[in-house]
Amino acid sequence: MATLGIMILGFLIGRVFPARHKEKNERLQLICTLLLIFTMGVSLGGRDGFFSELLDLGLKSFVFFLIPTLLSIAVVYPLTTRFMTGSGAEGAERAAAGERPSSPGGDPMVFLALGSLLLGIAAGAFPSAADFLQPLVAHSDWLLYLLMFSVGISVGLHRGLVSRLRRNLVKTLIIPVGIIIGSLAGGVLCGILMHMPLNQSVAIAGGMGWYSLAGVTIGNLAGASLGSIAFLSSLMREIGAFFMIPFLSRRCNACTCIAPAAATSEDTTLPMLIRYTNEETVVYAVLNGIICSAVVPVIISFCY
Repeated sequence: MATLGIMILGFLIGRVFPARHKEKNERLQLICTLLLIFTMGVSLGGRDGFFSELLDLGLKSFVFFLIPTLLSIAVVYPLTTRFMTGSGAEGAERAAAGERPSSPGGDPMVFLALGSLLLGIAAGAFPSAADFLQPLVAHSDWLLYLLMFSVGISVGLHRGLVSRLRRNLVKTLIIPVGIIIGSLAGGVLCGILMHMPLNQSVAIAGGMGWYSLAGVTIGNLAGASLGSIAFLSSLMREIGAFFMIPFLSRRCNACTCIAPAAATSEDTTLPMLIRYTNEETVVYAVLNGIICSAVVPVIISFCY
C-alpha cells in the first residue's frame, strides 16, 4: 500500500508539474526500471540452486507460466472489448498512430530490460560482485518508490483522467477478475496435462507473477520441488510480460496488456505498460496489481 500512497503523492504533484519536463520524468522512469530489473537479476543469480532449478524444473515451470498467462489474456481481451471500450481500450489505435512505440524491434526497451536482467544474474552469480552490489539490492524498495512517484507525476499530467475513472469505477474489477479466472483455469489445465493434484497446480498458477511469495509459501506447504516450480513459473510470467506487452499493444486493446503482468502490474511491469499503453490504463494496472496481490495468498491458503 505504500507504493499506492507514493503514487498518489506523485499524482498530486503532477497536477502542477511543468509539462516541459515530461521527457525528463520519463527518462527517470527508464533508469529506475532498468535498475530494478538489474537488482532482481542480482538476487536471482545469488540464489542458492537457482541454475540447477532452472535446468531441472524449467519445462514444468514454463508450462505453468505459459498456459495460465495465455488463458488470462483470452479471458481479459473479450471482457475489456465488450465492457471497457472507450476507457483505456484505445491503446492499440494510439500505438498504431505513433503516440507510443508500436514495435519492440523499433524500440530498445525490451532489449534493455533483458540485458539488465542477464547482467544482474551474471553479477549475482559471482560472490564478490554480489557482495559489492548488496547495498543496491537491499535498498531496491527506494528505487520502486521513486519509480512510483514518477509514474504518479505522469498520470497527474494527464488531464481529465480522474473524472473518466470515476465514471468507470466498477469496470476496474473486470481486469483482475478476468486475470484470476484465466490463471486458475490455466492451473486446472496444467494439473490435468501433468497429472498433478489440482490443489497443487491451482496454487502454483495462483502465484500470478508474485514469485517471491509464491515460491516461499508453496515451498513451505508442499516441498522444495513445487516451491521451485511456483517460483520459476511466476518469475517467467513477470519476465514474459515485458515481451508480451508490446505485442498485445499492437494486436489487442490497451487493457489486455495488463493480463500477462497480473500481480506485477503495479510495480515491475508498470513501466512497460506506461510505454506501450496510456495513462488511464496505467491506473487500471496499479489497481489490478493491488487486487491480484491481495488474492494470491488467499488462493494458496485455500488450496492447502
